[in-house]
Amino acid sequence: MSRRFSTERPIRLSDTDAAGRLRLDAVARYLQDVASDDWADAGLETEDVAWVVRKTELVVESPFGADGRVELTTWCSGIGGAAASRRYSLRGDVGGHVEAESVWIHLDRELRPLRLDARFVAIFGPSADGRGVATRFTLPSPPSGDGLPWPLRRTDEDRLGHVNNAVYWVPLEERWGARAERATLEYRRPVDVGEDARLVAADDMLWVVVGSEVRSAARVE
Repeated sequence: MSRRFSTERPIRLSDTDAAGRLRLDAVARYLQDVASDDWADAGLETEDVAWVVRKTELVVESPFGADGRVELTTWCSGIGGAAASRRYSLRGDVGGHVEAESVWIHLDRELRPLRLDARFVAIFGPSADGRGVATRFTLPSPPSGDGLPWPLRRTDEDRLGHVNNAVYWVPLEERWGARAERATLEYRRPVDVGEDARLVAADDMLWVVVGSEVRSAARVE
């Protein structure tokens, strides 16, 4: 039987903007949390491995506004050697609806890619149904220019010691907010608090750069 994991949670005040709309960075945290909950529920939670997001695509089918609760459903949609993709469906109690998919990389304790084992494939393989995972980055490089400073805080770090993936959605929320209907965010390399991270914007694109190195790239429609 194909595994699907569902849970429900309240939409908190800190997850919404002044108009009550569920923010993009809050959606990213929800995706991260339900993926971790599914992993733990399957009995695979361990400190010996870690998962990091390589890419996330989301579509706001209907904005969350007056919704007080959200049901989150997730399932494995593809399996590679040391990577897996995961689909998500978020539905609010008043009509909010977001669909998303992320590519995750499986890492060992030293944060090196770790091949997925037979137990993972046995649990999550049926829902993947033989589909692989596209891990290649496809978004273009930024134009030349210094960009604007992206101030970071210690509270932006997670237990892996880098800026958490949900934090990268904050500048997208600030730039596009309620106008964002579809977004793709690629995580090229981690950003650490204290680095001189800068934001470069052009039309529907936004990049995080440190020096000449692109750390993330995003496109919003």
